[in-house]
Amino acid sequence: MQTNARWTPIAVTSLLLAAFAGCNESRTVGPAPRTDVNPQTAVVSHNARFQEAEPTGKTAVESAVELSREHARLAEEMVALRELNRQLQTENTDLSGKLAESQDQLQKTRQELNEANDLLIEMRTELNNWKNDVIGFRDEMRDAERTQLEALLKILTILGGEVRPQTAASTDLTLP
Repeated sequence: MQTNARWTPIAVTSLLLAAFAGCNESRTVGPAPRTDVNPQTAVVSHNARFQEAEPTGKTAVESAVELSREHARLAEEMVALRELNRQLQTENTDLSGKLAESQDQLQKTRQELNEANDLLIEMRTELNNWKNDVIGFRDEMRDAERTQLEALLKILTILGGEVRPQTAASTDLTLP
């Protein structure tokens, strides 16, 4: 109690000083600035400020019913979209599985193609070697036939047959 008694005079004195300090401020009031206002515009704006807003034509019940319908429509749309989302997820899963199978099959096909390509390259090389052998064999056959014809010509000349030079020249031309 003694602490309250000691603080009470200090608080009262402080409040009185604050009240009188605020009253000493003096203000000078001058003439209001002049504004040119049209009296008709002022009346219209004054009347417009205090008129009630025009009714929108919907009551609270009508608004609630409309919002309820909108909510039901959006809920149905949400259910349809969720179903579509589930279908798309299922389709995506199926397609992912098919993609994995297709990639495996593609890898096997590429490997088979590479093996087939290597086999074709090897076969082509063997074919080229065979062609070279056949062409070489032809040349050998021509040389053998030419040698045989020359031997026959010598035999004919030894046996006393006449050999026309023209025939020998035409024989060289007709060899394949």
